Amino acid sequence: MKKNKIKNTGLEVTELSFGTSSLGSMPDTYGYEVPEERAQDTLKRFFQGPVNLLDTSRNYAMGESEKRIGRAIKENGGWPNDFVLSTKIDRNMQTLVLDKSRTRESIEESLKTLNVDSVDILFLHDPEYVKDINDVTKENGAMDELFKIKEEGLAKAVGLAMGKVDIMFPLLKNWDFDVMINHNRFTLLNREADKMYDYAFSKNIAIFNAAPYAGGVLAKGPDNFKKITYQDASEEKLAPAREIEKVCKKHNIDIGAAALQFSLKDKRITSSMCGVTSIESIEKNLKWANADISTEFWNEILKLPFSSVDPEAERVFTPG
Repeated sequence: MKKNKIKNTGLEVTELSFGTSSLGSMPDTYGYEVPEERAQDTLKRFFQGPVNLLDTSRNYAMGESEKRIGRAIKENGGWPNDFVLSTKIDRNMQTLVLDKSRTRESIEESLKTLNVDSVDILFLHDPEYVKDINDVTKENGAMDELFKIKEEGLAKAVGLAMGKVDIMFPLLKNWDFDVMINHNRFTLLNREADKMYDYAFSKNIAIFNAAPYAGGVLAKGPDNFKKITYQDASEEKLAPAREIEKVCKKHNIDIGAAALQFSLKDKRITSSMCGVTSIESIEKNLKWANADISTEFWNEILKLPFSSVDPEAERVFTPG
């Protein structure tokens, strides 16, 4: 699989990568549970490649995602060579504080839980949900501590991972990030992140485009999954997904293949990040990434209207 470089960090990541929020089991968000055995089988399959990047977070499934990955790493005899592990600095979920002290605490918790001495990529995560964003941005705040952690060699690259573009874009301009993750805002349904991606690309910030399936509807189809970006969707809101599905059926293309390759084919995007919770989901993503899609299909699908507003503006966030 094609690999792309992350600045001058020495890291190279495959153009397809896997996220693990759902792997920790988050039924409130994704609508289904993931048993431990299934998660471990999924991770064993990941270690076989060809995808080399696995992304998690201190707080995914309230810590369960990292715990499961840590057990898999131990069972595997360590993190595999030439694979890339990323996790995130997260707020204290009781107090919602994300300051310098919490940043240090978060990385120490992650290293212990993951059974590693360092990670390849470390993101500051979801500052839109913290108690006081000044704790993140002020001098000697969480952001400065993030870069200090990199200087200490506990991470080879550092980045920013979040959703809300109006908060994320200014932060990208104020720090010298190696990489960024944005989710749900560059898909067949939504392009809110487009200008931000232009900027990041111009600054050589690696772009991980997460959730190209808009939370699942562009993988399972609107008849089978009536949620968009983790929110119950009315028939009116599902209508654009149905139009996409019509074009896919006309050209005999899986809607998931179209959604994934929309992200993969964008030259700005370093890696397209998809959640996986089973061996079957890994194989399906690999199949969709390699599906043959005609120019005629792209000419038609890209003429469909799309949204440029925040797809999670009405979302009531729950961590489970």
